[in-house]
Amino acid sequence: MFSKTAEYALRAAIFIAQKSSVQKKLGIEQIARSIDAPPSFTAKILQLLTKDNRIISSVRGVNGGFYIAEEARNLSVRTVLEVIGENKIFTECVLGLKDCTERKPCPMHVQYKPIKEQLIRLFEEKTIGQLAGDLTEGKAFLINTGKQKRKR
Repeated sequence: MFSKTAEYALRAAIFIAQKSSVQKKLGIEQIARSIDAPPSFTAKILQLLTKDNRIISSVRGVNGGFYIAEEARNLSVRTVLEVIGENKIFTECVLGLKDCTERKPCPMHVQYKPIKEQLIRLFEEKTIGQLAGDLTEGKAFLINTGKQKRKR
């Protein structure tokens, strides 16, 4: 549904929200391992998320690392997706047609519109903190645990 960048960004934000605090910062290696992502790719994603100054914070040095401020836990999943440029799902035609409108719909427009509206609501209402809470409570998982890797 999303690019690898978006998947890893969401996983990273959720993991950091679950495990970090201003007093307890996380390193790139730990984050990458915990979200099943390559460390170098994780570093690039975290750079995007910290550059925005709303989602992830970082501190350099011996006691440095990444953390999420308490107020950032209330940010929506949509905010994370928009920060990394993954907002097509909210704004574009499902078939990628630029001229798709209510008056000039693509073949999927009428059927997809309510689904798109529901996705928008879901991603606007779900917060990073809620998803992190689901992990903590054991209601959800963050990485594949089976032997077979997902094919793309």
